[in-house]
Amino acid sequence: MAVKPSFVLTITCPDTVGIVAAVSGFLTQHDCFITEAAQYGDPLSDRFFSRIVFSAGALTPPMPELEKLFSMVAERFQMIWRLYDLSAKARVVILVSKFGHCLVDLLHRYHTGQLAMEIPAVISNHPDMRSIVEWHGIPYHYFAVDKHDKAGQEARVMEAVAHADADLVVLARYMQILSPDMCRALTGRAINIHHSFLPSFKWAKPYHQAHARGVKIIGASAHYVTADLDEGPIIEQGVDRVDHTATPEDLVAIGRDIENVVLARAVRWHIERRVLLNGSKTVVFK
Repeated sequence: MAVKPSFVLTITCPDTVGIVAAVSGFLTQHDCFITEAAQYGDPLSDRFFSRIVFSAGALTPPMPELEKLFSMVAERFQMIWRLYDLSAKARVVILVSKFGHCLVDLLHRYHTGQLAMEIPAVISNHPDMRSIVEWHGIPYHYFAVDKHDKAGQEARVMEAVAHADADLVVLARYMQILSPDMCRALTGRAINIHHSFLPSFKWAKPYHQAHARGVKIIGASAHYVTADLDEGPIIEQGVDRVDHTATPEDLVAIGRDIENVVLARAVRWHIERRVLLNGSKTVVFK
């Protein structure tokens, strides 16, 4: 028995009466079978968010025609919307520096099929991770940072991202501050893992800062990249309890495990089209 093509429809629009009826009616009219649906109306922003998974039937028109037909519904409700073909795996480019734990974790999840994505390239400002990346058969681009020409290095990174036709860029402990221009170019499609439970303990050595303050909970945050450093919409966070016996090195080790899990979740939710932007926040349909 042939597997029916499946799609994801994501919607953001002003909240009003009749949205769900209009969308479900449209899909029914065009022989689409809804297999999963989630929606949320935010009372503060007065906006509506929805993610609908559906399979195409024998009478469903091809995707370009379906998009054209749906655009009339979308215009009526002032929707920001996208229709994704689930058979097309997201193309994810990973940026990394010298800390390889998040990179290695993502490579393992990719290699074992836990993350349904393609990795057309890994980019770094250091050569350290080349062997593990190339072992997975993935091209490795090493672009050293020249403090006198950082813009040139960023241009080479963006050229490689464009050449890879990336849907998503993941900063897996890429220890460089991106320029405002690069942040704008990657709006909504670049995820960073911050080795702290934002918004506390920013900048250098957050675990040492946490240790000095005697914290009892440490964590990590995955968020979209914006020009405001570490202020982008948060996708996922994780925490673990510690006590007075933990050294700064213990906190670093615990924190790295949290970073791996949090980043992997954020990447999976993004590539499954479960994350919608809501101003400075996100709506995540898990």
